[in-house]
Amino acid sequence: MTLDEIVRGLRESRGFAHKRDIGDVVGAFGRSLPGGEQAMAQAVANGDDCAAIPDGDGYLLFAIEGLTEDFVARMPWFAGYSGVMVNISDVAAMGGRPIAVVDAMWSCGMDPADHIVAGMSAASAAYGVPIVGGHSNNRSERGQLAVAILGRARKLLSSFNARPGDVLMMAVDLRGQFEEPYPWWNASSRAPGERLRGDIALLPFLAESGLCDAAKDISMAGTVGTFMMMLECSGAAGTIDLDAVPRPSGVPLLRWLTAFPSFGYVFSVRPNKVEAVRAVFHARDIACEAVGRVDAGSRLQLKLGGETATFWDFAEEAFICAVPRTEAAHG
Repeated sequence: MTLDEIVRGLRESRGFAHKRDIGDVVGAFGRSLPGGEQAMAQAVANGDDCAAIPDGDGYLLFAIEGLTEDFVARMPWFAGYSGVMVNISDVAAMGGRPIAVVDAMWSCGMDPADHIVAGMSAASAAYGVPIVGGHSNNRSERGQLAVAILGRARKLLSSFNARPGDVLMMAVDLRGQFEEPYPWWNASSRAPGERLRGDIALLPFLAESGLCDAAKDISMAGTVGTFMMMLECSGAAGTIDLDAVPRPSGVPLLRWLTAFPSFGYVFSVRPNKVEAVRAVFHARDIACEAVGRVDAGSRLQLKLGGETATFWDFAEEAFICAVPRTEAAHG
């Protein structure tokens, strides 16, 4: 595919549409909440992977994920598994360790509720994170699922910490496969639990060792969209070399750029820490490479095969309407 085709494909993707909807909700909360209320309550502004509440010598982390209805209907076991898994990923992306999850589940009887619960239980066992309660309604017209998590961090990784001059990096577990026909790259449900728990522990290690302070887990917006959210939160621009993005052999570039990997993170790393960060992931057979840089300004540029295109200009068009780093309540 040409760079122009990649640009069009990304901007028209379902994941981008879902993330842009966040801006409407952020705007509604901004109009409804008293001024400064959110800033006083948490260490980072809206736009990060979790809410971070200062608590003693660290932070309590809160996050929630809702699963799309078509996913729950067609793949209820994997939807249940993913509901737990993606919340754990959110906590890790903030430099934290998960404590426990709760769920809210709607179903028409125990089908598909049985399958959803089985998937959640499998993820709970694999990652060692207990399910401690929730809400259920077995008299709903359709199956729906949301899962929330509590975690704790000693030091934060944050979407608001990218700085001009940083190196953009991507870490992703390539030992998986797509759950067809969806864009979900599953390197988790068939992997040993011990390996999964060790891999997730890499993120708080990066934060606590001082190797990195800016990260985000790759979400439904895909690789480029997740970098965009981090750059917008930080009030920065950037350049991404798509040829440098680690990807599985044989997977088309556009499909990979819109994939939602079970273990995938983007980072903004000071140049003198790049090799150390790469080594942390390579030691556990996880792909990790430098794929670009953080720039001053407002434009995100993409490079491919010697060509460069401006993909987005935050000065002209917001993505998730995040408050830039210079204005955010930030710890």
